Amino acid sequence: MKKAYWIAFYRSISNKEKLAAYAEQALPAIQEAGGNFLARGMPNAIQEAGENSRTVVVQFDSLDAALAAYDSPAYQEALATLGDGAERDLRIIEAA
Repeated sequence: MKKAYWIAFYRSISNKEKLAAYAEQALPAIQEAGGNFLARGMPNAIQEAGENSRTVVVQFDSLDAALAAYDSPAYQEALATLGDGAERDLRIIEAA
């Protein structure tokens, strides 16, 4: 079975308190849904017109698991907590 990944890019963070509250809720919600955090943080190098933005990569056992994690009540509650505290680009992709 192919793995799937959440790749989140934080374009801007306008409220660090909301982001911290989101992270506190999102971490267990994602892990309980089978997510494994592979990378979190700022880039060490930026190439090819990339942005200097916080990036998070989470691995799931399948695309269905990744989508279910995003749609889960626990994760949606975390997103509501984040609200307008950050502008993000979240992509869910399946491994080749």
